[in-house]
Amino acid sequence: MLLMMVGVLVVLLFLRVPVAFSLLMPSLIYFTIEGRTAINVLVQQTIAGVNSFPLLAVPLFILLGNVVNITGIADRLFEAATAVFGRVRGSLGYVNVFTSFAFAWMSGAALGDAAALGKVQVPAMVRRGYSEGFTVGVTASAALIAPIIPPSIPAIILAVTASISVGSLFIAAIVPGLLLVAVLCLCVWVYARKREDLRLPRTPMGERVRTAASGIPALGAGVIILGGILGGIVTPTEAAAAGVAYMLVLALLYKQLGWGNIKAILTTTVETVGAVLLIVAPAALFGWILAREQAPQKAAELITSFTTDPIVFLILVNILLLFIGALIDPVAAILILVPVLWPVAMVMQIDPMQFGMIIVFNLMLGLLTPPVGLVLFVLSNVTNIPVKRIIKGVVPFYFPLLGVLALVTAVPALTTWLPGLLGF
Repeated sequence: MLLMMVGVLVVLLFLRVPVAFSLLMPSLIYFTIEGRTAINVLVQQTIAGVNSFPLLAVPLFILLGNVVNITGIADRLFEAATAVFGRVRGSLGYVNVFTSFAFAWMSGAALGDAAALGKVQVPAMVRRGYSEGFTVGVTASAALIAPIIPPSIPAIILAVTASISVGSLFIAAIVPGLLLVAVLCLCVWVYARKREDLRLPRTPMGERVRTAASGIPALGAGVIILGGILGGIVTPTEAAAAGVAYMLVLALLYKQLGWGNIKAILTTTVETVGAVLLIVAPAALFGWILAREQAPQKAAELITSFTTDPIVFLILVNILLLFIGALIDPVAAILILVPVLWPVAMVMQIDPMQFGMIIVFNLMLGLLTPPVGLVLFVLSNVTNIPVKRIIKGVVPFYFPLLGVLALVTAVPALTTWLPGLLGF
């Protein structure tokens, strides 16, 4: 029965059937074979998949990202970073990375980052003499900062699926996220180290200060979210609600919250949330069936019969996730794979924070990997650059990103030190 379900799922995914229906169909077949008395269980487990307080943070963070994007607050962040780094060689490259870093504290989605910032940063960098390949490569790579550092939407989905603390996983992601920022800045330095033409013209100090100051209030959302969680004042869900309220007030003060913007914010949020929850509900049902059929225990027995070395297991997991991430949406991949892989990792005594970050990081790399590579397509859409040329620009950045993943895999302290220090 279990092999049949997995086989049907794989076939449907390769036929490009939407993930939600690919998960639902084998589950329906299972319950049909089990008998009509199981229909009540089917409905209960499907509803239970989305009936979760921590999961409520997902639509709130999506809403927060859309407020930042549609009201132009993201553009203010870009202008403020440009004012700060303008006279540095390769300044717009650093602006690209740090704007994504600042935006990431308000939006846990790579696609939102790529859509909001790509349409501004890519044309600006190309006009200033940066090669198109480098520009799209650093923009696409920097978009991965958003789903890694808090508030990360994939981390919320993973934490709910694995029944671990959302806050602890958020804190575990900070050091790997900063490491990713450092590696991307190193890539910018290598590219621009001999390019004196990549300095912006000098502007009056007063103008630079005013422009930089205009972007500072937007950083308050990150302070509210992270400070509230670290201080134990609010849960991640409550922090998301507070962040949304703060950004709405800020947009009103900037006079950027007209009825047209409100409609666009709500419409985009509902569409995105609907797409996510449409996957979460059947995935919860599929996961319940896997648990009932003892799939995690069977997977643990199979893997431990092959190896009992945690390092070998993590290498195999990295290879599997890099492959899966190139084919399946990250949210779907988390919902399908975590119920199977997580118990095995716990048997091997791998720290939950480290394993969670390994899963998230791998699947985020999938956003840059064809044939799915959603960041590639979003960036192509907002810049009108063909996907093939964007892929060519991303390839050189893929290897430094793999280096960060290797460090996270090999050095558990990168993900466990800060949560332990803060008592998570």
